[in-house]
Amino acid sequence: MNKLFLTAAAVFGASCGTALAAQNSDAAAKPAPCSSELFHQFDFWIGEWDVFSPDGKKAGDNVISVEENGCLLVERWTGAGGGTGQSYNYVDLATGKWRQVWVSAGATISYDGGLNDDGAMHLEGEIAYPTGATAPFRGTWTLNEDGTVTQYFQQYDSKKEVWNDWFTGTYKKK
Repeated sequence: MNKLFLTAAAVFGASCGTALAAQNSDAAAKPAPCSSELFHQFDFWIGEWDVFSPDGKKAGDNVISVEENGCLLVERWTGAGGGTGQSYNYVDLATGKWRQVWVSAGATISYDGGLNDDGAMHLEGEIAYPTGATAPFRGTWTLNEDGTVTQYFQQYDSKKEVWNDWFTGTYKKK
């Protein structure tokens, strides 16, 4: 009886090992989700940042983290005046474009796009305010030679038919 039990245990263990090896082989054959170059185009924005306005004053702090196995960048903003906001940044699998959804007490922004010819991330969409007002909106994030990132936002004024600067910030790693 003892010999029969040991034989059964050995056969069971071998079959589990074979099944596990086959499963690992299948996993090795498939690339990890969100591992292609497309999903890393915005990696230059990842990190903990001090953000400064064009006049050199500190505008706030921003933390951009990688989540969901590299499929999501999460932004957590704290302005120098105490305001906060967050965004989700991801590649929309239906369109192949980068998408950002920003949420704060002062506005929501929904836009998409990708790298422009200069290698900067450029997104366009719409901003909405608690008053119900909306407007076309666009943002560009540019990696500078010194490792800083320039974030440049514009909002469209439909009455004057012009794009107005909304925010410009220089990100410096903490």
